[in-house]
Amino acid sequence: MTVDINEEMKGKLQKTNANNSGWAPPLGDKRQNLDRVGVSQTYRTVSMGAIVRRRSLIGAMLVSLVIFVTRNGILYRKPIKHEPVMPDYLTRESATLSDGQNTYHLNMSQFQSDFPHLQTYKCSVKLTPHRQQKMGNPKPVLMMAMKSHPRSTARRQAARRTWAREEEVDGFWVKPIFLIAKTEVSGQMELVALESREFGDILQWDFNEGHHNLSLKERCFLEWLDSEVPEVKFIFKGDDDEYVNPRTVVRYVKEHGSSPLTLHGNLCANYEVFRFTKYAISKTLYPNDKYPSFLSGGGFLFPGTSVKYLHEAAQKIPVFPLDDVYFGFLVLAANLTYRHDSRFYVLGLTFNACKYQEALVVHGIEPERLIQIWTEVQRAQCQGGQSRR
Repeated sequence: MTVDINEEMKGKLQKTNANNSGWAPPLGDKRQNLDRVGVSQTYRTVSMGAIVRRRSLIGAMLVSLVIFVTRNGILYRKPIKHEPVMPDYLTRESATLSDGQNTYHLNMSQFQSDFPHLQTYKCSVKLTPHRQQKMGNPKPVLMMAMKSHPRSTARRQAARRTWAREEEVDGFWVKPIFLIAKTEVSGQMELVALESREFGDILQWDFNEGHHNLSLKERCFLEWLDSEVPEVKFIFKGDDDEYVNPRTVVRYVKEHGSSPLTLHGNLCANYEVFRFTKYAISKTLYPNDKYPSFLSGGGFLFPGTSVKYLHEAAQKIPVFPLDDVYFGFLVLAANLTYRHDSRFYVLGLTFNACKYQEALVVHGIEPERLIQIWTEVQRAQCQGGQSRR
């Protein structure tokens, strides 16, 4: 048996060996050894020592070949996986916060023990929205950021056919995007990638979709906003199963958006901690019986000027495993304020075209119904929430 390696592979193998072990005998020497000790076509007898040396050399070469092929992606493409921040670089620590009525202590050690991934995940963006000329125009940008799941294609399509259009609305440039993580379901991420290329409205990270990982969407979205699009004037956050009225949102911003450090939405105050449901939090992790005030995640607004303060807080305090509550802790840590408005219908609203014209958001609407509602609302002739007919 003879071993034949082409000249290009020789150089790559030699370089790989040198990089990994600090020293490797020249491949020419290996070839000479192989020629000297290899079994020839005439089956000449070799000594036991020569066989051992030959097997050792072949084994070393196979190891080098595997290293080379693996590193260069010939056998397989590396799966997407998380790149957690090393502990030396973590700035997150325990926090004691107060809202004037109650004090809340977040023990970093306990959060690290119960939800380590939430604390150490390093935000890794895989798909970003298109930065077209539209994003760089002089008009103030209202970003509509909706949490979505890779499988929710129908919801995103319905939103794009109705309210989620990139366009000018009463002096603001409305920029809709969908916030997505990843799944292991075959074909789903390929479809998301195609969607991204066609519409340019997807922001995707490489962590897995999951109930607790919704808090990572909050943290990573703030990081992306702060570093990539600091020029955004206002951000609307919501879900992909909603009716949103961009014109009403713009009007609201013009009327009530003058404070640079105030968030707007449906305010949840004195909410009790659940211990046994989907939203269960253990007493060990969070001994308080109530949460600080927070805005319902079904839809809320915050000014671009508040992003840097929220992001700074997100870098310092533990990541709470419930996204709405987590954002509330960020607001508290950043010393920001709230404004409640009942037109954030986070629990739904019985359909009335004129009421929907005045609504900022209505949560919990499926795709086909959303298209019907949007069409009727656009046709309705209303004034002050009442029909003019």
